[in-house]
Amino acid sequence: MHRFRSSLLSNHRCLHSLQNAGPLCSHLKSRSVIRFSGPDTIKFLQGLLSNDVRRFGEPPREENSPIPTPNVASVVVPPMYAALLTPQGRFLYDLFLYRPPRPEEKLDRTGSGPDNGSGGSVEILADVDNSISDELLATLKKYRLRSKVDIDNVAEDFSCWQRYGRDLSGKTPTVEEPEADSVGWGGGVDSAGKSASHSSDVGWQWFKDPRLDCLGFRGIFPSGTMPPLVESDKETDEENYLMWRLEKGIAEGSTEIPKGEAIPLEYNFAGLNAISFDKGCYVGQELIARTHHRGVIRKRLLPLKFLDNNGKEVEEKVTPGSEVINTASGKKLGSVTTALGFRGMGVLRLDDAFKDTLTIQGQEDIKVMAIRPDW
Repeated sequence: MHRFRSSLLSNHRCLHSLQNAGPLCSHLKSRSVIRFSGPDTIKFLQGLLSNDVRRFGEPPREENSPIPTPNVASVVVPPMYAALLTPQGRFLYDLFLYRPPRPEEKLDRTGSGPDNGSGGSVEILADVDNSISDELLATLKKYRLRSKVDIDNVAEDFSCWQRYGRDLSGKTPTVEEPEADSVGWGGGVDSAGKSASHSSDVGWQWFKDPRLDCLGFRGIFPSGTMPPLVESDKETDEENYLMWRLEKGIAEGSTEIPKGEAIPLEYNFAGLNAISFDKGCYVGQELIARTHHRGVIRKRLLPLKFLDNNGKEVEEKVTPGSEVINTASGKKLGSVTTALGFRGMGVLRLDDAFKDTLTIQGQEDIKVMAIRPDW
């Protein structure tokens, strides 16, 4: 199998090459998978997370139907992005939630009708930040109390992948590539994959990223196997996915979003479809609702570029935590949260963020350009 390892990371000035590259796939080693199961799963998550998890308990809608493929759900429930907050409404952890198809929702091995398997208990898989997965499990188990829900680390069983790049945004999967909307194995992708589908009792597939179309597709796949379309795409290092997100100003995980400090609305969680404002109570809901209804958010996470006095890109000179100041007024506007090469992200005050007098404190020869994201 041919794999292309991008050289973009050794030359960040070639960001345009990433933008012009065809679909890329990255194995997200920074993410791992936990599993919730048991009759109280949805109720338990509904009381904790910022999004409306009750959707996972509803029958799938026909408009979400993938291409009919053996051993795959005839209709699917799209994944969901959500956050677990502190009681004071500060960010703790982000989760991508997936509800595996139930036996009665899948086609049989012939692809001609529903499977006759019996339904089991509710199960939801969550793609989470690997660096804090043990801490997250401990936190969730503290909240569990008497709820009938099991929470397990299944990181060895599953891997997280992202599919992104040129020609993926703004199109539905069936228009862009029929296989992208069908199963992880089979669907005419390759014979090895089709064979694998017959030995698995759950089909695995790519989904549109629940945050924004421009981020492409995301999925959980069994470890030790290659997701569909990767062979026909270019597999590349995860840092290129980070560069793709930096260009759009989208943070992910507790490393990029300060745990216990970040205000979710300043990190654009509402625009990333991570918050339901009509679901009712959940941990940290009061601050989120109050800030939202006031309608005043003075700071936002923004994409950044680092330049010298001549407008030339400056690489590897800025570190996370660096203060951004307006040299004209001497006012501190915020700080850099993530940096890679000449790109970064930072939470800045919006009233001065787009002026041309921004620099790094203590490194006044480095200019900072804040960019308003297209989305």
